[in-house]
Amino acid sequence: MDNQQEISVSSKKFRKKSIIAFLVLIVVFVAAVFAWKWLRHQPEVAGAQKPLRKGLALDEKVFSKTLSKNHLAKTYPVSAAAKNVRVNGLIGLKSELDSSWKLKVIRSPGDTLFVSLDDIKSLPKTEITFDFKCIEGWSQISHWGGVKFSDFAKEYNLGLQTQMNYVGLSTPDKKYYVGIDMASMMHPQTLLCYEVNNKPLPLNNGYPLRLIIPVKYGIKNLKRIGTIYFSNTPPPDYWYERGYDYYSGL
Repeated sequence: MDNQQEISVSSKKFRKKSIIAFLVLIVVFVAAVFAWKWLRHQPEVAGAQKPLRKGLALDEKVFSKTLSKNHLAKTYPVSAAAKNVRVNGLIGLKSELDSSWKLKVIRSPGDTLFVSLDDIKSLPKTEITFDFKCIEGWSQISHWGGVKFSDFAKEYNLGLQTQMNYVGLSTPDKKYYVGIDMASMMHPQTLLCYEVNNKPLPLNNGYPLRLIIPVKYGIKNLKRIGTIYFSNTPPPDYWYERGYDYYSGL
């Protein structure tokens, strides 16, 4: 076979492969269009089409099993922390804060504990510097101080409550609320936080008390905690109701 014949054969093979690749692309595109149309017409469950919600539920089931006290968010030296800390949303912070604020802890129906900020500050302080990650697509190393939720639970005899499956938290105006699995809430890095950069929290970052939970995305780090309660079933969650993953773990 001379060079001309070799070129001709190679050219035919290339054209054949190109045609096959083009046909495959068309099939994939048509399948994607039909799949998208099918998906759009599926019923919604908590803000997401049912097949997507099933996928998110499977994701939660798999990744929640990987969490342990040994699964720690990476920490950094305090010197790495940003001086100007970003704010990831103001939902639940727009109403005026009651000057008589106390943390309301519902241990069971009819049994509510009210805890002042001074009471919380009297407990052993824990500080953490970590990379806060927001679903908006940004992250920032920041430095926080407060009380481990596990220490708080021990101080206030919440042993029975922490045997339940979930914790619910909400702002005083009830406009923002999250549900968190108990393992994540009792994680050693989870704080009831009252300081950022060794200063009291600013109003727009959750004063007087917010949740800092490094093993979750920012949407779970509720600012201005008003109420904490316990449940064996998943509590309502603001962003879950709008199509996001309930677990939201890192």
